[in-house]
Amino acid sequence: MGKPLQGVVAVVTGSSRGAGKGIALALGAEGATVYVTGRSQHEGDAALPGTIGGTAAEVSRAGGHGMAVACDHSRDADVRALFERVRSEQGKLDILVNNATFLHDQLIEKGGFWTKPLDLVDILDVGLRSAYVASWYAAPLMVAQKNGLIAFTSSFGASCYMHGPAYGAQKVGVDKFAKDMAVDLKPYNVAAASIWMGMLRTDRTRRVMDADPQKYAGFWDIAETPEFTGHVIGALYRDPKRAEKSGQVLIGAELALEYGISDEGRQPPSHRPMLGGPQQAHPAIVE
Repeated sequence: MGKPLQGVVAVVTGSSRGAGKGIALALGAEGATVYVTGRSQHEGDAALPGTIGGTAAEVSRAGGHGMAVACDHSRDADVRALFERVRSEQGKLDILVNNATFLHDQLIEKGGFWTKPLDLVDILDVGLRSAYVASWYAAPLMVAQKNGLIAFTSSFGASCYMHGPAYGAQKVGVDKFAKDMAVDLKPYNVAAASIWMGMLRTDRTRRVMDADPQKYAGFWDIAETPEFTGHVIGALYRDPKRAEKSGQVLIGAELALEYGISDEGRQPPSHRPMLGGPQQAHPAIVE
């Protein structure tokens, strides 16, 4: 029996490490060909470990086909070249996961936004604008085949105060991309959805927790693996009623329950009661 995503072609942006890496690995484990994008080509290119080549190799070992593509998502020319390569090599694209984002090291420090570096606002370039650009290049491939899923990784920071206004605006922004792109894509059987992830078990999170273990006691136990979101996205793509979820902002932990997906044998909690839930789009369409 073949794997559930055998023959599926996916692009996961910002997948050298963290959430993107986990999503790429999960899609690869289900048999997909995964284009892994990012800037880190050699260990040491970034403060945290991880490279596009390393992730691509792990995707292949997991059972998929990993393809490393160096791409600076702040450069539109790099993004155009990425999708031209996908078109040339595969002739199609089934899943785009918009995950690439800029996270400043001082993002989680306390203080007013004006007391932190202005660079924190760069998340609106790589994180918001970059997701629009990638979707703009991906959409024609999906529209031509009348099939596809554009997924955005988001968080509860779109609902509550989390890490300051720039972070929150980026999350609200990608949620709105999903809502509005779904309207344009509906006639072509292409879905768009935004997935709220919980706290993730990444190297970045581990570094933060190790710096203040008392503050974060117990958090690691309820955190999601990055692969968890990847399996949720894979299930959403395969869902025969995928179109009904297009345009929605979905909490990954809740969608996992619907699809019967666990995370290393446990069920990550939804943080809706504590942090709030997503605001769905009003049905009105003004053209």
